[in-house]
Amino acid sequence: MSSLRGKVAVVVGATRGAGRGIACMLGEAGATVYCTGRSTRGDRTGRAVQPRDGSAADDGGTYSPFELERRPETIEETAEMVAAYGGIGIPVQVDHTVEEQVAALFDRIRAEQGRLDILVNDIWGGDALTEWGTPFWQLSMAKGRLMFERAVHAHIIASRYGAPLMVAARSGLIVEITDGATDAYRGNLFYDLAKTCAIRLARAMAEELRPHNVTAVAVTPGYLRSEAMLEYFGVTEANWQEATKKDPHFIASETPFYIGRAVAALAADPAVAAKSGGVFSSWGLAREYGFTDIDGRRPDWGTYFKEHVR
Repeated sequence: MSSLRGKVAVVVGATRGAGRGIACMLGEAGATVYCTGRSTRGDRTGRAVQPRDGSAADDGGTYSPFELERRPETIEETAEMVAAYGGIGIPVQVDHTVEEQVAALFDRIRAEQGRLDILVNDIWGGDALTEWGTPFWQLSMAKGRLMFERAVHAHIIASRYGAPLMVAARSGLIVEITDGATDAYRGNLFYDLAKTCAIRLARAMAEELRPHNVTAVAVTPGYLRSEAMLEYFGVTEANWQEATKKDPHFIASETPFYIGRAVAALAADPAVAAKSGGVFSSWGLAREYGFTDIDGRRPDWGTYFKEHVR
C-alpha cells in the first residue's frame, strides 16, 4: 500500500492501543507519521498534570494515585513499527494537556514538513479513571475532571494548533476516535460524556472547516484487542481466542490495526469530504472500502452486539 506516500500525519496518543494501530496502518499506506504521547524509553511516566493536592501541576513530578497507567509501550516503539510497515515514524514526546508543548509540536511540523494532511485525536487515558457500576452522584469529581482534560480538552488543543496548517493548504482530515457510533448510554456518566464529546467535536469542527475544504469525522473501533486487554485476559495475539473462555464476546474482537486501516482508507479517499461531520465504525468502513483486519478477519462488532449482547 502506498496511497498516502508523501502525506504527513500526526497521531495524538500513538503510544498504544488504537493510536498505535492507526499510526502503523498510516505507515503501511506510506505516510510520514508523527507519533506523540508521554511515554518514552527514557521516561515512561511523562509529566504530572494532576498533583495529589489538586493544585496546578508541579515541577517535581508527583502524581495523584490515579494519574497514570504505568505500561511498557513507548512512542519510540510505535515509530519503529510505523517504519517496519513501510512508512516514516517520528516519535515526539508531548503532554497534550500542556498547550505550549502542543504548539511547539505543530511549529516543528510546519518547519520540517511544511504541511499537515492527517490529524488523529486518540488521547484517552481514562480507563483507570472510569468507575464502572457507580451511580453518577457517587463518582469522583477529580477523576472526572482529569478524564475531560485528557479525552476532550487535549483533543481541542491539538485541533486548535493543527487545523491552521490544513486551512492554509485548503486540504486535510481530522479524525476523532470515540467509542460507539450511536447515542446509546455507555454505562458511566463521565465516560459517556467524554466519548460523546468526541463525536460532537467532529461535527462542530466539520461545520467550521467545510468552507476551507478540510474534513472532520469521528471513528469508533469495536471490541478492541489492545495490549491492555490481551494482558487482562492473560493471552497474546497468537492465542487470543483462549480469552473467550472468560468472555465469549471476545470472539468478535478486533486488533488496533483494524481501525488503523479504517482511518487510512478515509485518508486516501478523494471523496472523504462527503463524510465530514459524520461518525463511522471500523466494521462499517471495512464493508465500504473492502479492507480486512491484519489477521485477515473482518469483525463486525455492530452486528455481533445486536445479535449476542444487546
